[in-house]
Amino acid sequence: MAHINLLPWREEKRQERQQQFFIAMGLTLALAIIIFAMFNSHMNSLLDKQNQRNAYLQKEIAIVDMQIKEIQDLEKQRDRLLARMRVIQDLQQSRPKVVKVFDSIVRTVPEGIHLQVLSREGDKLIVQGVAQTNARVSVFMNQLDNDPEFTESTLRVVQRTSSRDDAIRQFTLEVTESKPETDEEL
Repeated sequence: MAHINLLPWREEKRQERQQQFFIAMGLTLALAIIIFAMFNSHMNSLLDKQNQRNAYLQKEIAIVDMQIKEIQDLEKQRDRLLARMRVIQDLQQSRPKVVKVFDSIVRTVPEGIHLQVLSREGDKLIVQGVAQTNARVSVFMNQLDNDPEFTESTLRVVQRTSSRDDAIRQFTLEVTESKPETDEEL
């Protein structure tokens, strides 16, 4: 048998396979780097798009917050205007009321009573005066109670000025005014 040395051929084959392995390894590594770079680039682009969306949403939220603040300011201003309008309406409704109250007081004061002080506290009138008798004060209170401009009269004080029979009586009474009729009630 002839002696054939296969070692150099095997060595060349092994070096060729090793070279192919390193080439395949290099190509795989290069491909992995390219894939990683593409993946990283894609993720960065998605992250940039999301950041742009977030920035847009933040800007829109700021605009909406400003609009909400403007709306709240307008609501406060509207409430103030409505309060002013109510005050003006109340004043306009109560303007003829003062005249009617004075007219009613003049019509209800019976003979023998003289009014000295007439003051107003809210919707109450405080009447101070002098009368010849207690009966005249009672008649005055009844007439006030029967008048549509007033709802209730309350006697606070009746004092005699002296112990004589013809002594005058000083009195203080409180009368509640009726509410003015609004257009809705008419």
